[in-house]
Amino acid sequence: MSTIKSISKQLVLASSSPYRQALLKKLHLNFSAASPDIDETALSGESPIDLAKRLAVLKSHALIEHFPDHLIIGSDQVAMLGEKQLHKPGTPEKAFEHLKEASGKQVDFFTSVCLLDSATGQYVTEMDRCTVYFRELTDSQITRYIELDEPYNCAASFKSEAMGIVLFKKIEGDDPNALIGLPLIRLIRMLEAFDYPVL
Repeated sequence: MSTIKSISKQLVLASSSPYRQALLKKLHLNFSAASPDIDETALSGESPIDLAKRLAVLKSHALIEHFPDHLIIGSDQVAMLGEKQLHKPGTPEKAFEHLKEASGKQVDFFTSVCLLDSATGQYVTEMDRCTVYFRELTDSQITRYIELDEPYNCAASFKSEAMGIVLFKKIEGDDPNALIGLPLIRLIRMLEAFDYPVL
């Protein structure tokens, strides 16, 4: 019966991120991807963990109308350097500023994932925390990295799946995929709880 359910209940990734789509493809699952249209502004006094959780839930629920009988995956990530949130830089100058600030310090990544059964409204959420410890970086190293990797649409201004690893001293966390934007280990457990076996 599990096999029948896994075929009939289609997966949807509530994201336009090519990085999250690439991660999900690693599991050899058939899925559609759609971009949720939500306001990602933090609420007054909202903690990074609460923000990531809320946005993952909002993203999955935003697609219910278009996918009324599906399992919808929403995910969101917040990067924090101390009390400061590091957004996607958008420009080389902002990326340089982020990496200059992070040099020799630690950045905490909170990646939340929500799995929603749009037919029943039932959903579960989980959170993964990953800590990146940055090397002491020179201005020329930062500039060279930015030229090579162009991390303008990545939180905290690096691509860990590409050359970003050269910036790190070490990483602490349960799932390296969470750093890229989707905690697969947790997602696999969640899918299985919804009777959607990955294997």
